[in-house]
Amino acid sequence: MAHTDNASELAAAALDPAPAASKLDFARGLVSQALAIAREVMAGDNDRALAQRNAVVAFAVRVTSAALLYLMQIVLARWMGSFEYGIYVFIWTWVLVLGGLSSIGLNLVVIRLVPEYREQGKLALLRGLKRGTNLAAFSIGTALAVFGLLGLWLFEPYVANYYILPLYLALICVPIYALGDMQDGFGRAQAWMGTALIPPYVLRPLLVLGAMALAHAIGLPMKATTAAGAAVVATWVAALLQFTLIASNMAKTIPAGPREYAWPVWIKMSLPLFVICACELALQNVDVLIVSSFLTPKDVGIYFAAAKTMSLIMFVHYAVGSAVANRFSALNARGDREGLEGFVRDAVNWTFWPSLLAAMVILALGQPLLWLFGPEFTSGYPVMIILVVGFLFRSAIGPSEFLLNMLGQQTACATVLVTTAILNLVLNLLLVPWLGLVGAAMATSTSLLVTALLQYTVARRRLGLDIAIWSNWFAAK
Repeated sequence: MAHTDNASELAAAALDPAPAASKLDFARGLVSQALAIAREVMAGDNDRALAQRNAVVAFAVRVTSAALLYLMQIVLARWMGSFEYGIYVFIWTWVLVLGGLSSIGLNLVVIRLVPEYREQGKLALLRGLKRGTNLAAFSIGTALAVFGLLGLWLFEPYVANYYILPLYLALICVPIYALGDMQDGFGRAQAWMGTALIPPYVLRPLLVLGAMALAHAIGLPMKATTAAGAAVVATWVAALLQFTLIASNMAKTIPAGPREYAWPVWIKMSLPLFVICACELALQNVDVLIVSSFLTPKDVGIYFAAAKTMSLIMFVHYAVGSAVANRFSALNARGDREGLEGFVRDAVNWTFWPSLLAAMVILALGQPLLWLFGPEFTSGYPVMIILVVGFLFRSAIGPSEFLLNMLGQQTACATVLVTTAILNLVLNLLLVPWLGLVGAAMATSTSLLVTALLQYTVARRRLGLDIAIWSNWFAAK
């Protein structure tokens, strides 16, 4: 059996009924093939093997991160109760939104440009890109935090009292969160997956857990304010460490020299990517923010627990995307069409099959998983059932947004996401007051499904690439 499209081949083999007498040999064959694939991935020195190793590293980090984040959310919910936990979810969602917007798409620009500048020997531009984008992201994050603090002070009488102090604390995270986003981009651009992913996705939740455990041990109240303080410490420490590691690694690989800046080019590239980032943030967070507007913090906590439990399967999507984005750009820069088409097939298969397996496991364990947050959280199980449709449909077209962005289709990708972000907002506004948490889940799942369909259409018409799992699987067979 050929090594190409490993995931689809293994899935096809698993579905092929074997005679009773040969079941043992059949199982041994699957294990043997899996080991052979693992040896090739670990020992290979070609681009494909390197990308697969990066995907494995990214997936391992994301799985570890998912476990840590899930543990952190459970501990916070248990210690704080659903009401205070809902307040923390609300304020941290604003950090994610404002911090994510602060990089104005430059964190995605560097993933595309760093490999290009290295391939073309444009080291002065590479040095300028590193310094300029870091300063821009931190400065914009600082400005947003200042405006947020000022706005909160001015409109404090109109904000529920229990949100005030946690929001003040959370806004302190925004500038450093933005700088951390840039380091994530530089790390992924150079296939430094550990440095790109471990500080924000492993170290930060560990620090939050440690800070909250210390607060609990010394008798501080387990409230949203305490959790916000823990998040401030964790975010600053993790991002500063990541910044130091990225700077050190780049200093070893890029000799000192003059810097050049191409701001018109970078901004022109970043604007559609900024729109994409903003719309992605909307797709991921609008439901929580609208639920918080119409329902209680307890409802916010229950919805968030259910949604994040089901969204664990999306870690596969983002892990694969993190590992392959720079390779999309490099293959396109070389003009290697055949290599690009084969690599796209791999990326789709690497995304969908693990996502499908994860979805089945999570749904089977859904009620017990929600109970871990507290008995009242099990009422969120219908949210999981609805959301899985959208998540799986998006996984069925692989890391399509990474592909479109790296191959110069960021404007078309932005158009798709603007359309679906507006759809998501409108559906949530219509359905949440009527159906509550189920309405939020229906709105988000529908938006994800429409996003996948539109991105599939763009990739097929603009790039001539058929990225759907059904097309790639049957083509491989």
